[in-house]
Amino acid sequence: MQDARHDRTDPSGNPAKPRSRRLPRQVRERQILDAAVTVFAKYGYHEAAMDEISEVAGISKPMIYAYLGAKDELFVACIRREANRLIDSITQAVDADLNPDEQLWRGLHAFFEYVNDNRASWTVLHRQASVQGQPFTAELSEWRERALNLVAGLLARAGGSSEQPVQLEQMQPFAAALVGAGESMLDWWIDHPEYTADALSMRLMNLVWMGFGDMVQGRRWKPS
Repeated sequence: MQDARHDRTDPSGNPAKPRSRRLPRQVRERQILDAAVTVFAKYGYHEAAMDEISEVAGISKPMIYAYLGAKDELFVACIRREANRLIDSITQAVDADLNPDEQLWRGLHAFFEYVNDNRASWTVLHRQASVQGQPFTAELSEWRERALNLVAGLLARAGGSSEQPVQLEQMQPFAAALVGAGESMLDWWIDHPEYTADALSMRLMNLVWMGFGDMVQGRRWKPS
């Protein structure tokens, strides 16, 4: 006798399709955000269509709205997630037990490696969010502040053992300069893809540390 489970049919008499397993909300949101980052990076915020995000994600538009809201809310969620991922990647690469120069090197290297592996993420963060106005620029400002504090902390620890230890707030302008230099190099990298993440992070490390290393030791340049 055939198992009754194999005889089930739909109202039209065709074999019924097995029900798809309901995915957890976290998985659904990740699928939506992955698709949204891809589409926003490709077309920009205004040209990106929710229909295409739905198609790329394989999730209906009503479900996208139910999980993450309308297009502007979805874009904010993308900025927030990508910023968190980038900061987490840098933070995890920096071991507080290492020498200050090694900490800074690992942080820079993690930054370039992350962008190399996540170009769409960086496009949304740096190129899309920065030109769209509020509320997106507020999200961007928040992640930049976190990045500045992270870098300033690294630089302050580097100068903590000098004859004239530096304070965190003293490192804020240097952190801003370093973050800005990193962003500029990434923009340049787009037009020069023959360079590797290793090569660019090494160049920036030498530019920064060869000068900052003297300052850590208490040596300062002064005009004549």
